[in-house]
Amino acid sequence: MSDPHFAAGAAYVKDRFVPIAEATIPVTDWGFTRSDVVYDVVHVWKGAFFRLEDHLDRFERSMAMRRLKIAEDRGRIADVLHRCVGLADLTDAFVAMVATRGRPRVFGSRRPADCENYLIAYAVPWIDVIPKDVQARGAHLWIASTPRVPDSSVDPTIKNYQWSDLTSGILEAHEEGFDTSVNCDAEGYVAEGPGFNIFVVKDGAVKTPDRGSLGGITRKTVLEICDSLGIPAAIAPVTRAALEDADEVFITSTAGGVMPVSRVMTRIMGNDRPGPLSMTIYDTYWQWHDDPRYRTPVRT
Repeated sequence: MSDPHFAAGAAYVKDRFVPIAEATIPVTDWGFTRSDVVYDVVHVWKGAFFRLEDHLDRFERSMAMRRLKIAEDRGRIADVLHRCVGLADLTDAFVAMVATRGRPRVFGSRRPADCENYLIAYAVPWIDVIPKDVQARGAHLWIASTPRVPDSSVDPTIKNYQWSDLTSGILEAHEEGFDTSVNCDAEGYVAEGPGFNIFVVKDGAVKTPDRGSLGGITRKTVLEICDSLGIPAAIAPVTRAALEDADEVFITSTAGGVMPVSRVMTRIMGNDRPGPLSMTIYDTYWQWHDDPRYRTPVRT
């Protein structure tokens, strides 16, 4: 029997499993006051994690790059994630792992090394970056006026909570009646959007930006799908002009998978619906969720 206390989701904070509503951190935690935190998100689909090992790899790399050391090793992190999903009794879930700097052991210290780092994890019902009905007609994409923070200032390959520039973009998008936004860098090259990578399709070839972007696991999957289907694909510079002139556009995220775009600013692509190549990749992506190479069944 499932526990009704965990119906909305389950979390792990400092060695304790609690209902998601009871998962809290101190207001003086540097993860909150300084955004000094890294995280990763993996999804569960039909009772199995998709590419869990890839997400754990990236999480461990992010922690190492930010010099964060939690008590739990890789095996224990995986156990915690399984337990959160199990407690919430979820078949399809959004599952997060977070390493926060914590608070200094020495009051008033300004030294990151004096902080007690710790793990937070949680599982909640499935989340889509783009709602399902919007995916069906194709998202309407706004190009933000705020440039993406430079890679030399904040490494985008370390998954982090620095979203100020991304949030500015999505505020603009919603004010203009668009579904979501994408940021370019200061030189006019496309980077990424709030929680997703972006792909452009031109003359049957697929491209995704080589800068200002997280190395997304869904992005990686799409590139592998393209290789398997013989579709030319590359990680390469993408100009704003190339985005606006694309034959098709789609975005990718753990929270939603492959999500087609039908409009970029004032330009309507195709018949104002998801493009054929985007849908081929979409269909293959979900088929791959049944591949045992990528499935890790949730332990109950």
